[in-house]
Amino acid sequence: MITGPQMRAARALLGIDQRALAALAGVSVPTIQRMEASPGTVRGVIGSLTKVVEALERAGVELIGDEAISQASGRGVRLKTAPGES
Repeated sequence: MITGPQMRAARALLGIDQRALAALAGVSVPTIQRMEASPGTVRGVIGSLTKVVEALERAGVELIGDEAISQASGRGVRLKTAPGES
C-alpha cells in the first residue's frame, strides 16, 4: 500500500512535518513515526494506515506503486529502483 520511504517523501513534497501529517490524518505522532520507520511496506492497523494514505491523497500526493503508471498530472519524483536493487 505505502512504504516508510514513500511517506517521508510525500511529506517532503508537501513541506510538512510528522506532526502536521498526524493532524491531517487524525492519528498520533508516534503512529506516523512507527510507520515511517518501516523499511518496506508499512504494516499496522489498517484503519490508521488508510487515514494516512487518504490524508496524503487529499493534500495532493499521488502514491505510485511498483510498476504502476501515474494517473495524474503534475510534478513529482519517482524512485526508479530501490537502493541496492538492480
